[in-house]
Amino acid sequence: MSGIPHDHYEPKTSGEKWLHSRLPIVGLLYDTLMIPTPKNLNWMWIWGIVLTFCLALQIITGIVLVMHYTPHVDHAFASIEHIMRNVNGGHFIRYLHMNGASLFFFAVYIHIFRGLYYGSYKAPREITWIVGMLIYLMMMGTAFMGYVLPWGQMSFWGATVITGLFGAIPFVGEALQTWLLGGPAVDNYTLNRFFSLHYLLPFVIAALVAIHIWAFHTTGNNNPTGVDVRRGSKAEAEKDTVPFWPYFVIKDVFALAVILVVFFAIVGFMPNYLGHPDNYIEANALATPAHIVPEWYFLPFYAILRAFTADVWVVMLADFVTGGIVNAKFFGVLAMFGAIAVMALVPWLDTSSVRSGRYRPMFKWWFALLVIDFIVLMWAGAMPAEPPFSTISLIASTYWFAYFLVILPLLGVIEKPDQTPETIEADFNAHYPKAENPAE
Repeated sequence: MSGIPHDHYEPKTSGEKWLHSRLPIVGLLYDTLMIPTPKNLNWMWIWGIVLTFCLALQIITGIVLVMHYTPHVDHAFASIEHIMRNVNGGHFIRYLHMNGASLFFFAVYIHIFRGLYYGSYKAPREITWIVGMLIYLMMMGTAFMGYVLPWGQMSFWGATVITGLFGAIPFVGEALQTWLLGGPAVDNYTLNRFFSLHYLLPFVIAALVAIHIWAFHTTGNNNPTGVDVRRGSKAEAEKDTVPFWPYFVIKDVFALAVILVVFFAIVGFMPNYLGHPDNYIEANALATPAHIVPEWYFLPFYAILRAFTADVWVVMLADFVTGGIVNAKFFGVLAMFGAIAVMALVPWLDTSSVRSGRYRPMFKWWFALLVIDFIVLMWAGAMPAEPPFSTISLIASTYWFAYFLVILPLLGVIEKPDQTPETIEADFNAHYPKAENPAE
């Protein structure tokens, strides 16, 4: 648990002592709920409970759906229709699962960008950040495989396009693609493999989430100031923190309730808004959709994948230097995964001595451009791969890499940060002066 001084669980009754000496589960729960939490956490810290809810929702609804799903190319599409039409509440459970994935990614993107802005990746939280990036990668893999299971047109052709990218890897690409598909092309063996992995990976994600929570409970929570909790004594720590229960639990539950009102409104009144109509047509290998697009949460990286075509100078240079090994297709794959890798490496790319972006005046502008850039990439990824969209994708992709590889390292050298508060208590009292003495 956290190194911040605080009271730990002490069993009182003989029954509690007996259980605690054999399985200290009550003590673990107590220490988790009563962990000292920086008192100045703002509303950007509520997305953890939303993500926990989403993971539980996806696992529970997924288990129910799998009871009625048939992972075979001849029956998968019909089994989805059976769930929608014949299973009691089946349409509602499926819509919860479909839109739950969107809420999951919406929350994780806000969670990631909040971490990028407030410097939650900086020491000593580098491992916490890396584990979070692994969770995100697992989410992407799980969502992609789940999108294939309905066996509609977009499911089939999306699987064909994305798995085809692995074939671009030099030397081992063809063998890797065959191993991934289970054969020479997307077919029944592919569907079975994806079904099995889609069912398994959420439990791997759950294990990584437990490690993620354990990691930040060890280092303590970051906060909007980026200033660490004082650890000299329990009295000093109590000036900077409040127990997680009841203060932040109530706050998180309230925020979750508000978000769920919007979520259930979408599920109830516009459940297919974020879907693609072609996926309600059964998969046909002989009929290619006019425009193949992934789900909205993959669009930024799909735009980066398509941005680096054979006529881009950096691709031509890489192709020339490597003797044709790094061609346009392989370069696009490297760029797509590299866009995620640079986020994972940000603890070592950011050279600033100040943790929170709140006190970095130049950083704020570049970060705001990064957020806009991400939205532009999402929009460009949904557009056809032709001018001017291809040019916009290339410019936005260039800024994405420039931000992490050039701008962040330089800002740490040239930027003059504002003065940070000496303590969390000082920041809290500056924002809520009446809280200093509740009796007044």
